[in-house]
Amino acid sequence: MAAQLGASAVAARAHEEMFSYWASLRKGGRLPSRADFQPGFVKRLLPTVSLIDVKHEPRDYRLRLAGTGLYSVYGREITGHSLNDVYNSAAADYWRAELDKIVDGRRPGVGCHSMAWRGASHTSILWLRLPLSSDGRNVDMILGYDAVVGVQADASGIRAA
Repeated sequence: MAAQLGASAVAARAHEEMFSYWASLRKGGRLPSRADFQPGFVKRLLPTVSLIDVKHEPRDYRLRLAGTGLYSVYGREITGHSLNDVYNSAAADYWRAELDKIVDGRRPGVGCHSMAWRGASHTSILWLRLPLSSDGRNVDMILGYDAVVGVQADASGIRAA
């Protein structure tokens, strides 16, 4: 349990770091754009960073980019896939509702999502989603950061002797 609490504290600090960087990019109430985001400023967080494209008519979401650390969480490459391609219907509905709040409110979102839908009830994602806008107002992309908490199987196939 102490290890879990320690992992949660580390995740919270990483969320604070990513949020602070995003907030520093805002200019006078305008949302930052993808062009404003410089990955080198949050280099250690990049393995679980994602960029999500927002399609408006009809609204849908596609993972433009998913960091290499997310491969072991999802068990496959998710870059280029829509929510329905990545998640079962209940999980896709959860993410669609959360992302809709970010787009409609033009504000960040944060939460915890269990990976039970993927058969990993012992693992959760502490997630942060930050709106990006090419015109400073309308959200057309979402910057994501995920911290994985819980016991995770070794996806490499290598086991200790």
